[in-house]
Amino acid sequence: MNNTISKTRQYLGLKRNIVLMLGLTVLMYTGEKLWERFIPKYLDGLGASILIIGAFGFLQNFLGAMWALPGGYISDTLGNRKAFMVFSILAIFGYTIAIVFNSWIAVFVGMLFFFGWSNVALPGSMSLITKTLGKGKTVMGISMHSLIRRIPMALGPIVGGVLIGTYGLLTGIKIAFGISIGLSLIGLIFINKLTVKDETEKPEKIHPLELWRTFDKKLKNLLVSDILVRFCEQIPYVFVVIWCLNVVKVSASDFGLLTAIEMVTSALIFIPVANYSDKLEKKPFIVITFVFFTIFPFMLYFSNTFWLLAIAFFIRGLKEFGEPTRKALILELSQKGVEARSFGMYYFVRDGIVAFAGFLGGVLWQVSPELNLFLATAFGVLGTLYFAVYGKGTDANSKAAI
Repeated sequence: MNNTISKTRQYLGLKRNIVLMLGLTVLMYTGEKLWERFIPKYLDGLGASILIIGAFGFLQNFLGAMWALPGGYISDTLGNRKAFMVFSILAIFGYTIAIVFNSWIAVFVGMLFFFGWSNVALPGSMSLITKTLGKGKTVMGISMHSLIRRIPMALGPIVGGVLIGTYGLLTGIKIAFGISIGLSLIGLIFINKLTVKDETEKPEKIHPLELWRTFDKKLKNLLVSDILVRFCEQIPYVFVVIWCLNVVKVSASDFGLLTAIEMVTSALIFIPVANYSDKLEKKPFIVITFVFFTIFPFMLYFSNTFWLLAIAFFIRGLKEFGEPTRKALILELSQKGVEARSFGMYYFVRDGIVAFAGFLGGVLWQVSPELNLFLATAFGVLGTLYFAVYGKGTDANSKAAI
């Protein structure tokens, strides 16, 4: 029995630091996902205009970009444990601002701190996985990270929907913010138990421009295609909840169930895909995931009932098919010793550009939801074709060091 458990832990890459990091991820992401999908509706309830809601989409991606690069540098400089501590304290501060002040402006200010956690901590999480597991288990480790994130991403919107249904939109979201603070405080206990051997080592100093020059053609082609596909995702992203609640007229609880369908679908494919992706050429896995990104907005337009929406969100869940593989490829193609910073630089460039998709989505939605969804699909087609033609991966025999 013990031997079976040991083999299972080894197969899944569940070493001590990975388990602690996954526990922290569950806590922090549960806090985020209680309210994240409902924020556009919350802003609407606070009197924000469609363009302000579109600006929320911009700020969400812009903050991801702005936090990703310093997140990588902080993780490489302070070490994973201290970096996670800093990120969590900032999140608590941001939640407090959003609770105290009853204004959409306060939400935007709070976001400067609490919406950065998942982005600022991501480079450190990926770096911790590579340091702990090595190249042979990178995709499996990232898949476990992605899988464990799907638990709060599935359950959080359901609980958030119940809170809104019970206490009303504004009070329900504020209660969700309060729960997020409590979970963040518990997360500090997990962070304190992390042990990373090389946290005392001084990392190589490298200027961001020099870091960018280390990106080879393979990594830049992946970045270009990823940017195009993320425009496909982000143009309609903040309006998906508006479409479901205002156009199709499902309830907040039903929307929570739709999100759960998406996350459960993602969770079910992570481990089988990771098992093969660590052994095979990575490019086909990424192409397939880009195809699912592209299909979702097109399918959403034709979804005028709950059950058609359920099919659309099932397809949306399948877009995670090759996401761990894409993240592993970024790390494999990064220069050795600066993986966290390279990962942060990649997301800094990608999300900094994609941030404008939120504004574009708001303008398009004002013209018509149909234009928003169909133009998003066109970006997805373009990005998928670009990677299919110009993209490269690394096969199982690649010697790219991590």
